[in-house]
Amino acid sequence: MQHTAPLDVVTLGEALVLWAAEQTGPLAGVPSFSQHTAGAETNVAVGLVRLGLQVGWVSRLGADANGHYLRHAFEHEGVDVSHVEMVLDGRTASMRKGRVDDGTDPPIEYQRAHSAASQLGPEHLDLPWLAGARHLHVTGIFPALSPTTLAATQMAMRHMRAQHKTISFDPNLRPALWPDRAVMRDTLNALAAQADWVLPGLDEGRQLTGCDTPQDIARFYRAAGATQVVVKLGADGAYVDGSEGCAFVPAFPVAHVVDTVGAGDAFAVGVISALLEGRGLTPAARRGAWMGARAVQVRGDCEGLPTRAELDVAGV
Repeated sequence: MQHTAPLDVVTLGEALVLWAAEQTGPLAGVPSFSQHTAGAETNVAVGLVRLGLQVGWVSRLGADANGHYLRHAFEHEGVDVSHVEMVLDGRTASMRKGRVDDGTDPPIEYQRAHSAASQLGPEHLDLPWLAGARHLHVTGIFPALSPTTLAATQMAMRHMRAQHKTISFDPNLRPALWPDRAVMRDTLNALAAQADWVLPGLDEGRQLTGCDTPQDIARFYRAAGATQVVVKLGADGAYVDGSEGCAFVPAFPVAHVVDTVGAGDAFAVGVISALLEGRGLTPAARRGAWMGARAVQVRGDCEGLPTRAELDVAGV
């Protein structure tokens, strides 16, 4: 797919093939799985594309069946994959997700060690291409994969900041990927200090800042340099702190939670898209809450992400 329009957003990160259990029970005993895409950054990319934005994704995939499946899926969605390298003999990450019917977090097992994406480094970045976009979105997952992915994330953020482009950062904590919690805390807070828009969940914020309330977590990141902070509160909505002031934003009610995975990424799509449209932080968080509510009512990571027409009908 050829993209000729200027990019609105670029992101870099690892995509995974998601095998979602069709039946409940321990993963080892599930007889059948359905295939989907997964990955925090690509979830956001797909969500933004569906709302009409031009989005580019930087990564590496193995030139295997999983890698070709992911590249084709994202290209079909309309994501610019021109800067995704297919690595001969490289490995593409995958994950298995259990099925639960009670609204709890499903069990997940990852197979991502030594993936092609984990070997992406600063030398793989096309900095002029990155700077052609208006905005960079990063999460705390990709820099946790390896020293080179951390270095690439740091370079991308420094470059976009030097070009006066906006940057959003979602901590997306994965403690198992870090050597210890102190390294995770210090590294992610340093990345957050380079971002304009910071989007922690309440528990994430508590772990990273040592603060207990959403107000104090937001103040921590505002003091670090963020201009807009949205603290996600799950079923209680969100708390926002920005240039227009502070406010609590209520959640959208959900009658039945199907799967919580991907809700935070959907929330980020709502906030980022609204802010790029020039909307205020409170309506941006309201859009994020609506999108997060949609996401928890489906099993796949991207299946609940709306089109622009659906967003317009909802009026958010």
